[in-house]
Amino acid sequence: MRQPLLALLLVAAAPAPAPSPAALHATIAKLVGFGTRHTLSTTTDAARGIGAARRWVAGRFADIGQTCGDCLTVETIGTTMSGPRAPDGVRVEDVIAIQKGSSDPDRVIIVQGHIDSRVNDVMDATTDAPGANDDASGVALVMEAARLLSREKFPATIVYATLSGEEQGLWGGKLLADTAKARGWKVAAVLNNDIVGNTHGIGGEHVDDRVRVFSEGIEAAADATGVKRQRAIGGEDDSPSRALAKAIVRIADTDKAIGLDVIAVRRPDRFQRGGDHIPFLEAGYPAVRFSEATEDYDRQHQTVRTENGHRYGDTIEFVDFPYLARVTALNVAAIRELASAPAAPADVSITGALSDDTHVRWQPVAGATGYRVRWRRADGFAWTDQRDVPASATSLDLAHVNIDDHFFGVSALGQTGAESLVTFAGVAPRPAPGSRQ
Repeated sequence: MRQPLLALLLVAAAPAPAPSPAALHATIAKLVGFGTRHTLSTTTDAARGIGAARRWVAGRFADIGQTCGDCLTVETIGTTMSGPRAPDGVRVEDVIAIQKGSSDPDRVIIVQGHIDSRVNDVMDATTDAPGANDDASGVALVMEAARLLSREKFPATIVYATLSGEEQGLWGGKLLADTAKARGWKVAAVLNNDIVGNTHGIGGEHVDDRVRVFSEGIEAAADATGVKRQRAIGGEDDSPSRALAKAIVRIADTDKAIGLDVIAVRRPDRFQRGGDHIPFLEAGYPAVRFSEATEDYDRQHQTVRTENGHRYGDTIEFVDFPYLARVTALNVAAIRELASAPAAPADVSITGALSDDTHVRWQPVAGATGYRVRWRRADGFAWTDQRDVPASATSLDLAHVNIDDHFFGVSALGQTGAESLVTFAGVAPRPAPGSRQ
């Protein structure tokens, strides 16, 4: 019997399932149950230590992959690293699940969190270190994103990653960044989630409607010439990392159901601190860090204890699961859009000096169904104006939009309307002597 057309339309228009606070709770409870997940903890015990935790994560990824018809390829990648926090060396392993894209598989979106935990003494690999928020919250987010997004198909590849060795020196991030480079991945975005489940600050404040997204301005991977060029064109606020942060702000502002205000912090990370997105920035990939809007430092890197009636330790009862579900929803929405969109334009240039008009030009993007030319006043952060053009266009004249008073950028649009990151407009190459423009 044929279904009525209205019923079919309702099915097609059904909203995507939301992240489950219960599923996030179950994942964190399981990770806490391994006692410690210190990078130097046991890897052979079946029930305790980082080895058991990594094997469990790999098994959960495999279960999710079976549910979606083996759409995930689960791998454990690793190498031996050493440093002051592991002087005798330790094998660092990342567990990743790869959801291969349908038409543009070399373009990769990575969502990640680190599985390792610690207490006050960073060399203590045996004392219980539950790490419920730092960073089982990030790992739970990654696994919930895999559960939800694996039900869909995307042109680009999504990599769900749980990293080790963060507390020893961002080693798991470096391992995955090196792997991406070795495999020739065209990394379009890295969403690093680290400490994303707490809503009570050490000063007593309660913030459950905001999340911080950290991004770099001057590019860590740029050489002296690149830095000079970025400053010369006014691009300090429009690096690929900053463009990623702005896209996340736009997505959160558009999807009010997520219920989060994004604080786009113009700094790669918290003051004098770092996370696993940093190695990706150093490799030249667009990367940002998600972190809760307010932190309680008595719940980070603390041995579980009570002193003078005050409780210390990163335990599960201090995780706000409805809040973590909203941060997960924002990650899922960002991944969905970026994995659905074409690649960002590789090169965008502008001309118009000594004129009241600006000419914007860009290189065509495979699979783009159109382009969005964006501009804003040169004293602003967010794009305020836009004009869409068809896929056949590679330039646009903006009459009475002065090049000195505005910044410009171009993004590529996909069939579903999904938008790539915005590529900031630089200076058009000078013509060779004697040539004609």
